[in-house]
Amino acid sequence: MENNRSAGLRRRVAREAALLLYTSQEKEYKQAKSRAAQTLGMRILPSNAEVAEELDEIAEEREGPSRGERLSQMRKEAFQIMAVLKAFHPRLVGSVWRGTAHRNSDIDVITFSSDHNAVLDSLVRGSFRVVRAEWCSVTKRGRKESSFHIYFVLSSGNKVEVVVRSPEKMSFLGKCEIYGDVVRGLSYSQLQRVLKGNPLQRFVPT
Repeated sequence: MENNRSAGLRRRVAREAALLLYTSQEKEYKQAKSRAAQTLGMRILPSNAEVAEELDEIAEEREGPSRGERLSQMRKEAFQIMAVLKAFHPRLVGSVWRGTAHRNSDIDVITFSSDHNAVLDSLVRGSFRVVRAEWCSVTKRGRKESSFHIYFVLSSGNKVEVVVRSPEKMSFLGKCEIYGDVVRGLSYSQLQRVLKGNPLQRFVPT
């Protein structure tokens, strides 16, 4: 009985956190969970995966069939971007890779180059209108890591973030903070196969 009650409370917090993320009131899972728990007067915190599951349900409920159409479009747009960046070994990651994208999702692409300006120039030559480009640093396992981030908006209104990492990081597969699995993403050729075979294919742990 106690386990059922605990599970119910976790789901309430997860649902509230997911709603905060879906409506863009919060951008990060950690902050969304803390705010949701505070709003509901609870101390229990769900896992990121539990929040992601609720977020997926909310998106499905609110967007219906248009959600699949949007995902297919975003993957096609990602493919076009990756074609321009083919020399930099692009990989599609994030919710568009996972197949869990919703109306507020961005297209996330990782590239690898020792010259971030070369990636930036390729996008400009490809007629993508860059709105911002900057260095970002994060600390992982006590080590500071930097990468170059390029932001632009497509004619469809979809937002894109292209990250430029050192070529040394090409073989490194990071751990997903949401699902806990390895972030493999999709290469240009892999995305091409997905678009031909099953444009709505999902890549989430079962």
